[in-house]
Amino acid sequence: MHLDTEKAYLLLGSNLGERNKLLTAALEQIEKRIGPILLKSSLYETAAWGREDQPSFLNRAVVVETAFSPLQLLEEILAIELDLGRVRHEKWGSRLIDIDIIFFGDKIIDLGKRLHIPHPHMQDRKFVLEPMAEIVPDYIHPVFRRSVSEILERLSDNLSVSKI
Repeated sequence: MHLDTEKAYLLLGSNLGERNKLLTAALEQIEKRIGPILLKSSLYETAAWGREDQPSFLNRAVVVETAFSPLQLLEEILAIELDLGRVRHEKWGSRLIDIDIIFFGDKIIDLGKRLHIPHPHMQDRKFVLEPMAEIVPDYIHPVFRRSVSEILERLSDNLSVSKI
């Protein structure tokens, strides 16, 4: 890692349109606009969480090296989502593309409704933990002081998540 860079741990998801192409386009934009992708999980087909009356998602976790601050990273991610056609209609609704910041180095950030790092619900969601555990099983959650794989082992979420 270079001086003044940090590892950002992101989860990408899509459940509308050509999901695989959208995730590939998001990866290309992340590399071009945010920084080099260091690790990339397999693709996962996951049942919709929160609102189950919608198509299943494709999800993928990535680790990217970035010189952005957490807030700059959020702004760039929102711009990428917008460029790829994301429109925010409803919480947990269907979406062409969704990019969430799960971790940012080992930082703990609370900017109210704007930004929470680590992602405040990641520990409850199998669709986040499965791909994260594939690429960074030993990463220690800075709040819970447990590894991603330990959190996954204790998870009660039984949503369908399968590697494809």
